[in-house]
Amino acid sequence: MSASDCLATETPEVLLAALERADDGVVIIDSAHRISHFNVGAERIWLLARNEVLGCDAEILALKCLQAPATEFRDEISLLRPDGSRIRASIALSSATVDGAVHHIVFARDVTAEADRRAQIKLLNAVSDQTSRAVIITDVEQNIRYVNSAFTTLFGYTSGEAEGRNAAELVAGRHTDRTVVAKLVKRLVHGGRRGEAEVLAYDKDGGEIWVCARIDAVRDRKGRVKHIFALLEDITETRQLRSLQQLIMSALADEVPIAEIADRLCRRVEEIAPDVVCSLLHIDAAGLIHPLGGPSLPDDYSRALDGVAIGPNVGSCGTAAFYGEPVLAEDLDTDPRWQPYKAMPLGIGLRACWSTPVKAKDGRVIATFAFYYREPRAPSNWHRRIVDACVDLGAFAIERKEARAEIARLAYHDILTGLPNRAQLRNLITTAIDACPTGSHVALAFLDVDHFKDVNDTLGHAAGDELLVQLAQRLREHIGPEDMLGRLGGDEFVILLPQRNAEGAERAAAGIIDALAVPFRLGSRQIQMSASVGISLYPDHATDIDTLMQQADAAMYMAKQAGRSTHRVFSAEMNGLTEQRLTLIAALRRAIAEGALTLSYQPQIRSCDGAIHGVEALARWHDAVLGDVSPAKFIPLAEECGLIEQIGLWSVREACRQMASWRRAGLDIPSVSVNLSPINFRHVALAARLKDILSEYDLPVDALMLEITEGAFMQDSVAALETMNAIRELGVGLSVDDFGTGYSSLSRLAHLPIRELKIDRSFMRDIETDAGALAIATAVVRVGQGLGMTVVAEGVETEGQRKTLAELGCDVVQGFLYAPALAPVAFERWLIEHCAEQARAMLGRLDVAPTGRGAMKRSAQGAALGR
Repeated sequence: MSASDCLATETPEVLLAALERADDGVVIIDSAHRISHFNVGAERIWLLARNEVLGCDAEILALKCLQAPATEFRDEISLLRPDGSRIRASIALSSATVDGAVHHIVFARDVTAEADRRAQIKLLNAVSDQTSRAVIITDVEQNIRYVNSAFTTLFGYTSGEAEGRNAAELVAGRHTDRTVVAKLVKRLVHGGRRGEAEVLAYDKDGGEIWVCARIDAVRDRKGRVKHIFALLEDITETRQLRSLQQLIMSALADEVPIAEIADRLCRRVEEIAPDVVCSLLHIDAAGLIHPLGGPSLPDDYSRALDGVAIGPNVGSCGTAAFYGEPVLAEDLDTDPRWQPYKAMPLGIGLRACWSTPVKAKDGRVIATFAFYYREPRAPSNWHRRIVDACVDLGAFAIERKEARAEIARLAYHDILTGLPNRAQLRNLITTAIDACPTGSHVALAFLDVDHFKDVNDTLGHAAGDELLVQLAQRLREHIGPEDMLGRLGGDEFVILLPQRNAEGAERAAAGIIDALAVPFRLGSRQIQMSASVGISLYPDHATDIDTLMQQADAAMYMAKQAGRSTHRVFSAEMNGLTEQRLTLIAALRRAIAEGALTLSYQPQIRSCDGAIHGVEALARWHDAVLGDVSPAKFIPLAEECGLIEQIGLWSVREACRQMASWRRAGLDIPSVSVNLSPINFRHVALAARLKDILSEYDLPVDALMLEITEGAFMQDSVAALETMNAIRELGVGLSVDDFGTGYSSLSRLAHLPIRELKIDRSFMRDIETDAGALAIATAVVRVGQGLGMTVVAEGVETEGQRKTLAELGCDVVQGFLYAPALAPVAFERWLIEHCAEQARAMLGRLDVAPTGRGAMKRSAQGAALGR
């Protein structure tokens, strides 16, 4: 029934009474646009009294809908009231015709509180949609009543798709632990407090998402749960992946073995990705596979992988390592790369495998990280995120362990040869002694290369290093599988021989010496080397490591004394010899410090006329306790203990002092030769030192000649060559001592600042009878003279040797034929006598009268003495 019908049929009194009692405001406007009815509800809404508005124009109500009233109107408006306040009002306008006149009825309701609630809800929704956390509000039965936009972003469901559905069913999946959330909800319903849980959820496409769910309840005034509120945070990366990083870092900090780290990593991955079986394989430098971690794989499967070479068709891991790219086999049964290997994984229920290479910083593939699946499939996005993290973590862990292993190797192994060094040898010896059965022995062999210094001095240190590497390799090849080889330093090696008595150790030493007799090849050269070996035995000779090593060293020194290229077993007598050697070293240091060394001088005579060419200064040592110590004994000792350079510089200064003294006394000696060690020539300041010494004693530069070995001028040291050139530019002569016994290169000799060659004394003994010795001497003379050098022959003892050398054209001879090395005073007497003999010989040749012979002799002596 329409409003007009009602007005027509109902009495006005009844109708007006009903309108008066209505909660809403009711206003009737007649056809003249005047207010004819204004109930109590209207008074509350407009804050106007009835008697003030009845009969007034409807404009007083400030309703725009009355300006051009329609038949029907419904809206919510902001209503401005006379006191200036505003309310939110719901306005409904209807029309009714009475007695042909149109009346308007306005129904008004104050909806301010409701509008405020709606605004608050809208604001809350806006805030909810701004958060990155997913919000779900459900009823007690967990049916969804509200989700925010973050929920849609995270799970892919719109609010329309989510509302009304059961939350547990909507976001749960195959590996979701439903009991965790169920327990929290149950606790809330029974009055418990809010809770938090980490749960594996699934999005609309089935992708895994790890979320942290914070669950609380909305309760009524009586405390009853009306709604369940859940705040979900994606912790896939922030929590789960960081947990992997924390696991690796803490394990590395605790020095956990790499295999244990790999095992822990795989176990953790399988916890956050329950549908995979995880594996980490190490790839060694030879391209071979070695299992590191795979706790869910059977042991026999892991053992079967050990030692397999990577290649283009070696399953997923071998292929990924070969190409350096991820490899996915979605079905092992049909994938061609798996055909030779599929039986075992299929037998344990693994149907697919995805492997990713793990690379070091330099690009090497050092491992593979693999996921196996129990059904044919590809990895999910979550799996890819896990692998991205684990590949970096795995690379870091393996490289860190490799670096630490390398540091440990360098700490306990020799850099040049890779052999155990002194520190590691002590550990090995300790282990061997601890494992030595009662009644058995452990032999310790010290090996020192004979004359190795000559190789360094002659061919350079690079060649010496290469020889040591080859020597170490040969020693490895000629020791037993249980024996251990190490390098102490320089050319000293140690061989540990477990369960060997003296006889067995000597057999081993003899075999090694024989093996070293085969020449070594350095470039185009063949080098003949030998070694001296000393042996000590546990427990016969000593029971502690230090004593064993000292005894083996003493025995090795005795092998050197016995002529080298042999071996000796320690005996008690050797202790005394070792003590003697130490005593000799201490005495030599004391002699140098106290100036107890002296120089003796051996003359050098010109072959053409017998005149003196110069003298060679030779070091001598007389000790108050030890007596006269031979240079053949203390010079090598000085080289061993680092005193030779000091002795060399002292010799130069002392020889120059003596030359200056002789010249002041009128003895005209052309030059003095001083022997220097190759070590002296490694110092670029040597030429400057020589200049200072010559200047100090007012000697010309040609008064000094330095004798050097072939090794000193053949070495590749740039500093040594620069020093020799600087000395030659200074004007000091350089003489090559013992020429013909080393590895001289004639082309090198021609380009070096050498002024003199000395033929080694070893060629003099047989020069009259041995064609070979004569040929060598002849060649040296020809080479020297061809290069404009003076040739000096050492060790001349007989007149026959002198004549032979004179016939060859040798410039100068030196040896016992004329004089041994003499102390300065004795040399002065010899020189005077020699000059007298020369004068007598000259007078004889002149055949002068007797009366004039004495005058001639005095004149010759005066000329020789410079007076």
